[in-house]
Amino acid sequence: MTFPEGFLWGAATSAYQIEGAAREDGKGLSVCDTICLRPGAVKFGHTGDIACDHYHLFREDVALMKQIGLQAYRFSISWPRVLPGGIGTVNEKGLDFYDQLVDSLLEAGIQPCATLFHWDFPHALYCRGGWLNPESSDWFAEYTKVMAGRLGDRVKTWITLNEPQVFIGMGHMTGEIGPGEQLNFSEILLAVHHVLLSHGKSILALRSELGKGVNLCLSSAPRVFVPDEETPECIESARQKMQTIDGDTSTIFHNTWWHDPVFLGTYPEDGLEQFREYLPNIKTGDMKTIHQPLDLFAFNNYGAERVDVKGEIVPPLPGCPRTHFGWTVEPSSLYYSSRFFFERYGKPILVTENGMAGIDWVSRDGKVHDPQRIDFLERYLGEYCRAAGDGVDIRGYYLWSLLDNFEWAQGYSQRFGIIHVDYKTRKRTLKDSALWYKKVIETNGGIIGT
Repeated sequence: MTFPEGFLWGAATSAYQIEGAAREDGKGLSVCDTICLRPGAVKFGHTGDIACDHYHLFREDVALMKQIGLQAYRFSISWPRVLPGGIGTVNEKGLDFYDQLVDSLLEAGIQPCATLFHWDFPHALYCRGGWLNPESSDWFAEYTKVMAGRLGDRVKTWITLNEPQVFIGMGHMTGEIGPGEQLNFSEILLAVHHVLLSHGKSILALRSELGKGVNLCLSSAPRVFVPDEETPECIESARQKMQTIDGDTSTIFHNTWWHDPVFLGTYPEDGLEQFREYLPNIKTGDMKTIHQPLDLFAFNNYGAERVDVKGEIVPPLPGCPRTHFGWTVEPSSLYYSSRFFFERYGKPILVTENGMAGIDWVSRDGKVHDPQRIDFLERYLGEYCRAAGDGVDIRGYYLWSLLDNFEWAQGYSQRFGIIHVDYKTRKRTLKDSALWYKKVIETNGGIIGT
């Protein structure tokens, strides 16, 4: 089994989860910082104040990336590190950090992929209404221009937003992550609209600053459904489930509500009908702003729900495979999500996150043995390659995550990395999965299934 020629192999992280230096060198507070101050919000009272200390140890981390053989590295930029107030005065020390990181990556032969927003919304702007403020899309466009102007000569792949379904659904609906709000559904749809406008204005700013020769996209967190049985009828049932809105106002994980405006230029008709009493004011020109040409359909994948031929969700079997996080292991999710989204939107596919939390520790031999992670990744990558064999245009894969890190409300209790981090000493140890991934990259996936 080999992947298409030119397929890009990488790994991913995000700023708040690994950088630390939460109050150093002029960085402003984010909603991720402030929710950690709320008693009971994060398991064991953990914070991202130090995290993996990547801010000080990034050169060591880039050296490890090179040792693994990564071709690309997806990182996120901390908005309040470069703009402490969210807008206005630029923090040069913050920009210097990302300058040095990008230069180090390029010197190591690793392509940088920059995500502009991975949940760390500036606290100063949250105090002005956050995503509910109609000016929020302009704030994000201003921030985008700053970063494009600074890094655009070297960074050729840009992601505007990471998992908007999650930072709205869990940050503003269930309140599980920063800022920890519980808004009503009308407010949620207003926030969604402003987020989509932010994406569109960010793409406009990137195109204006960078011109051609760059890859631009948004990284989605779709809700994935797979057929319980691989019959034509059951496959079609799963496809319809993926692209139909059922009117459930207890969640914002409705795929087409997020994707259709971005890729097709309109909210889906079934959603407009079912959510009509909650809809925000959609101004003339809004949909045109949101609907900017993108180069890829990028998404993160961790699992799926099974459905039967009637579209009913099939509960997981007792004792089914689960990660340490408790998420079910459904490798076919990477096949069907890639296939269904490619069929609907016609864009090349980029997986920007895929991985699992495991029970990992340093063994007596000084190594970290994580066979479940290797098995997990091999199964999922096999399904991704199957999609390519069925005509899906797949372009790359970013494994989540490079490093064990701060896992939001779970603190440091979940380890997703292929590099083990000792949170007392910050010592890094390559896990068996990192050495396995090195061989995957060297063979362009040729060792998978052997």
